Amino acid sequence: MSTQSTPGDKKTASRVPLDKAQKARRRFLHSIGLTLGVVGISLLGYIPVTSARPPRLRPPGALNEDDFLASCIKCGQCVQVCPVQAIVLGDIDDGFGIGVPYISARDQACDFSCDAVQCILACPTGALTYVKPASLEVSAGAPLARPPVLKAKENDPEPTLNLKERIGVARLARPEACLALHGQGFKGPARGPAFKGQMRYVDVDRWKPIPLRDHPYDRELCDLCFTECPIKDAIQMVSFLSKRGERLARPEVLEQCVGCGVCEMVCPVEPAAIVIDARAPWQGEPV
Repeated sequence: MSTQSTPGDKKTASRVPLDKAQKARRRFLHSIGLTLGVVGISLLGYIPVTSARPPRLRPPGALNEDDFLASCIKCGQCVQVCPVQAIVLGDIDDGFGIGVPYISARDQACDFSCDAVQCILACPTGALTYVKPASLEVSAGAPLARPPVLKAKENDPEPTLNLKERIGVARLARPEACLALHGQGFKGPARGPAFKGQMRYVDVDRWKPIPLRDHPYDRELCDLCFTECPIKDAIQMVSFLSKRGERLARPEVLEQCVGCGVCEMVCPVEPAAIVIDARAPWQGEPV
């Protein structure tokens, strides 16, 4: 006995897959909408993204982190004026810090090639400032004991930088890798021929930074972190006798360290033996 489908049965059968398709389409569009919403809000910096990354090294003159994030409008003017392009903007995984300027010292340190700290002069909001407002807290160990003397300006009538607080502190993180501690010298480009970082060399051109790869070294005992530091009395080499009676040297960070990162950038070992602890206070004895 044969059965015949009615027009109503055909409508019901065709409606079932159509409903499924519509629901699937709505779910897809809903997912796309949520994704775009999250990305959009993240771009505005309202959603922090969990990260194990250590604190960012901010440009010279930066306020304390919370105040800095609240004051910075992410205009990028500090990036534009940096002569060595040390300042970059936070990426999407920086959460609240997306679009906010920072320095990755190992890639490109701040060597104060601008002399007057142009990033501070360019900042329109005071997120980078020479003088912190009295209403804002000053972290212990952040103020410099005295105005830092810029080696490139040492013979000028006014050799100091108008910088009141450090942005970090250098630390010999891997003494076992330090060439000087092993009595070893260094010859060649500090970071190899492919490294793109640049720095001001006064003996070459005071005003025009050049790539590190164009300025090879030849040192009987490695002391690049000391000689290339742009700030006077920020780091020194302390000689000592090894257990075997060898005369060696150890880099020692002093209170005048501003945390610029040049020592970390020029350190020829990989990973760097000396690093910058961003926004770390000075905890040693006054010098």
